[in-house]
Amino acid sequence: MSDLMKVSSNPHIRSRVTTSNIMLAVVIALLPAAGFGIYNFGLDALILMLVTIASTVLTEYLYEKAMHKPITIGDFSAVVTGLLLALNLPSTAPWWVAVIGGVFAILVVKMLFGGLGQNFMNPALGARCFLLISYTSIMCNFETDTYTGATPLAVLKSGESVNILDMVIGRTAGTIGETSMIAIVIGACFLILLGIIDLRIPGSYIISFIIFIILFGGHGLDPAFISAHLAGGGLMLGAFFMATDYVTRPITKKGQYLYGIFLGILTGIFRIFGPSAEGVSYAIIIGNLLVPLIEKITLPKAFGEGGEKS
Repeated sequence: MSDLMKVSSNPHIRSRVTTSNIMLAVVIALLPAAGFGIYNFGLDALILMLVTIASTVLTEYLYEKAMHKPITIGDFSAVVTGLLLALNLPSTAPWWVAVIGGVFAILVVKMLFGGLGQNFMNPALGARCFLLISYTSIMCNFETDTYTGATPLAVLKSGESVNILDMVIGRTAGTIGETSMIAIVIGACFLILLGIIDLRIPGSYIISFIIFIILFGGHGLDPAFISAHLAGGGLMLGAFFMATDYVTRPITKKGQYLYGIFLGILTGIFRIFGPSAEGVSYAIIIGNLLVPLIEKITLPKAFGEGGEKS
């Protein structure tokens, strides 16, 4: 039979945009945050990035080689996972923690569930949460030669004032890639201009979070308090680079708005009422788990279905 007569499974829409193109664009968009992280924390940050990326790429390659599956490291998805995980690590973390996180992200969260497109949660965030539970003291140690003491969000939670300008620029303690709000937004704008992501999820996430902390944060419409929460922690990195993950976000437009609102409220609950000053990673992971339910209630009904019987 001629190849012209063969019909493959859906989808049937063809596009020049490939997975590798999208992933490479994400890597480029993360470079400002990665570059500032190296500038802010020094050579230790660069070493952690290289080690984490190497561990994710090598794990994917070895697993597919052992399972006699096609090698997919050329799609750059493992590189994105490794870079995102590195940006979520403190620069003080030892190299072996980066390796354990990289292996867990690829092997447990991604490959054992079928590979790219089959994982039920963001691999980088899944690995970060695993490391937070397993090595809490290491993952919460942000003291370096440059920065000592608590992170700005922890200082804010204790009731003290913080330097908003330093937080926006990134001259603060924190994980490698979360400190500079400017660098993250530059990368996000790059992805938005390319059409890789849109503002449905990040916008609804950030706006719902702002409304929540206005209502329950105890400071009302205090611009300094709101700005500090937006610039501090992993909110911007999570909203633009992890909540928008194609695989683990809802596919419906209504679902994406609902998903973003849920993430904003959950992050607000963790930050305002929880014992920790942060909460973005856990909020997105929980959101990932609820995506099937969100899609179920927001998928449009097929024509002719759902009407009342006479």
